[in-house]
Amino acid sequence: MNISIICVGRLKERYWEDACREYSKRLNGICSFNIIETDEERISDSPHSADIRKTLEKEGKRLLAAVPKGAAIIAMCIEGRQKSSEELAEQIEELALSGVSSIAFIIGGSWGLSEEVKNKARLKLSMSEMTFPHQLARVMLCEQIYRSFQINSGTQYHK
Repeated sequence: MNISIICVGRLKERYWEDACREYSKRLNGICSFNIIETDEERISDSPHSADIRKTLEKEGKRLLAAVPKGAAIIAMCIEGRQKSSEELAEQIEELALSGVSSIAFIIGGSWGLSEEVKNKARLKLSMSEMTFPHQLARVMLCEQIYRSFQINSGTQYHK
């Protein structure tokens, strides 16, 4: 299985990088895993709704261009469905059993995801009703993907 996290922006703090690197190392022993970072669009501190829409569209095009050919897209967005760790593991296993060999999880920038990205997604997934910085969301998603593989393989990691 090929798993990608495609996200807007770069990690700014070393501790986020270290956490993602650790989960990447663990995951690459189980699947082909990579994180693809796309450029964040610059926008004023007090943008108009049209500016936000244009920003989302530009970022969305870059995100979709980075999706591996044939990958099932999972959009990480607040209006998405919340799933337990077990349900996410089941979703990944169901995709694999249905012949999907590549999954792309997409995390937007501070304004979220474009409608185009959300419309192309096979699943819209929300981590919580709470808001998290996208750097933390990236680490949390890495951990949950790792946990999903551990659940599916029956290891003791998930208690």
